[in-house]
This record gives sequence, structure tokens and C-alpha cells, in this order.
Amino acid sequence: MSLQDLQGWCVQQGQPGFRAKQLHDWIYDRGARSIDAITVLPKAWREQLQASAADSSPAVGDWIGRSRELLRSEARDGTVKLLLGTRDGLSLETVGIPSGDRLTVCISSQVGCPMACRFCATGKGGLQRSLAVHEIVDQVLAIREVMERRPSHVVFMGMGEPLLNLEAVLAAIDCLCSDLGMAQRQITVSTVGVPAALPTLAERALERLGRAQFTLAVSLHAPDQALRQRLIPTAHAYPIEQLLEDCRRYVAITGRRVSFEYILLGGLNDQPRHAEALSRLLRGFQSHVNLIPYNPIEEEDFRRPTPEAVESFRRNLQERRIAVSVRASRGLDADAACGQLRRRQLQASSQG
Repeated sequence: MSLQDLQGWCVQQGQPGFRAKQLHDWIYDRGARSIDAITVLPKAWREQLQASAADSSPAVGDWIGRSRELLRSEARDGTVKLLLGTRDGLSLETVGIPSGDRLTVCISSQVGCPMACRFCATGKGGLQRSLAVHEIVDQVLAIREVMERRPSHVVFMGMGEPLLNLEAVLAAIDCLCSDLGMAQRQITVSTVGVPAALPTLAERALERLGRAQFTLAVSLHAPDQALRQRLIPTAHAYPIEQLLEDCRRYVAITGRRVSFEYILLGGLNDQPRHAEALSRLLRGFQSHVNLIPYNPIEEEDFRRPTPEAVESFRRNLQERRIAVSVRASRGLDADAACGQLRRRQLQASSQG
């Protein structure tokens, strides 16, 4: 809820308007985990709200619900991955990635994922449901609480396909900016591609947010349709040529360039011929390529590329005047790949 939402709600509850500012401060600034913790509220009202929440009142039950921490995995480089439990007994992952003065939070938009990318642990379990706005925002609050630092950046690169939960994702971006004080330019939305969804994202962002200044990151991972379908089975319904045309429409509507994510898989898509094909595909495009060395998962025998192959691929693109960078791998000793921590917990539960 925004401050304005809370003001309307407080009035409906028969409370003075200043209660909304108190609630807003305690929820977003102090990260209150329950109504009872908001001690500036009258005790009688707190007890009334707690009773309503216990009955799962739709008016109260959602916005006071903070996720439970089920598991925590910490890497030597300071990366922290949390497995959070939802009110209906499901679980989702979020990651805090510190780097100097920056703290990036990688958040999920769904419980599981329907896209079934072969290199991703999340897709192995399918989709349970999409996340509500409060469940998305709560991941940022949870990382802030655990790491005792204010997040500087948020990336929708965790579990799920954000464009299949578009309205909740845009509402969460609105909340992160309006209520937590972030800037759109500090937020990235990553998608593997949903037919016809990119122009819709651009138009809805302009309608909902007034502008579309967040970064759009499109998971490409291959320079041709055949290889992309091999890695991303759902890509058979979305030819790479149509995906790029939709990206161009997104650029035309928003004026913002597109970032293309490219996971490098050793010996499969990291050879010079792949870099040359990728540069031809993106020539003249207002874009940037983010190379991502693969984080291995148990279910697939893909290999992590050698440092030499990564540097050769980067140099090959750069020489062809393609804007390119390499994402530093983080948390390799802490279930780094998306979905691994959740799968470990699910496996342990089934064995127990």
C-alpha cells in the first residue's frame, strides 16, 4: 500500500489520517513484521487488526504479512541467498549481492517458472503461481533486514518470468520507487521473451509509471533460432527474428536501449563463430550485451566456460563494435544458480 492507499484505509477504519504516515514509516522504513510491533498505534486497534489477520481478512491479511525465512546460504564473497516461505506454504528465493557501495537484490516474480530453460534449476519444477505485489516488495525488505544495508539496485532475475506477472511487477516497481525511495534506473527487469509482451510492457510502464526508465534485459543466450530452442524450449513459439522486432518496438516506444543477456555455456555457445553470428544479429541495434558465465546445476551437464573463452568472446564482440560487458560470478559456493536453494529444500522435505 502507498501512503495514499493507507490514508484511505485508515479513514475506513475510523482512524485519524496521521495514522497512515505512522504505518507507512513502520512498514517501509522500519520493516515491521507485525501490526503488534507498530507500538505507536493504539493497543485496542492493534488487537483488532491482529484478530482480523488471524481470520485472513482480505482487508488486512495481505499487507501485514511478511515472509518467513526458511533457509539462508551465505557465500565467502558476502552474497546472501534467502529462501522465504509464503503465507500459503510455498517458497521463493531472493539474493543480496554486495559490491563496494552497492547492494543489489535479485528478486523473484513467481514461485517456480513455466519457461523450462534447460540451464536453470527453477524451471525444472514448473510453475506454482505468480507472486503478489507485497510478496515481491518483501524480498527487498528481507535482504535489507538480514544484511543491515539499504539496497541500491533491484533486478528481476530470480525465479519466474516477469512478463507473465506484468501488472504485479509494474506495481512493485512503483512501490519500490514511491515508498522505498529507489529510482527506476536502479531497477532491471529480465525476460526470456513472451510473444507480443514487450510492446505491452512499454505501453503499460508509461501508463502506470509515467515513464519507462528501468533497464530491460532480454535473455537471448544464442545467436540463432535452432540453438535458442535447444536451450529454451518455449522459444519454438517465439522466433528470434520476432523477438528482436519486438525489442525494436520497445526501444521506439520508450527511447531506452535493450540489454541482452547471454549465458556462456562451455563448448556450446561460446565459440568465435557464435560471437560473430551474435554481432551480425545485433548490428545497428540500440543495445548492450551482458555475458554471463554459466553457474552449473546438478540436473544438466553443461560446462562453465573457461576464462579464456569468456575473454575471447567479449573481445570478439567489442572488435565488431557491440557494447559488451561480463557479469562477475558471485556466490559460487552458496547455491549460486537460480532455484538451487529452493530445490535443495524441496528435496530435503520429500526425503524427510
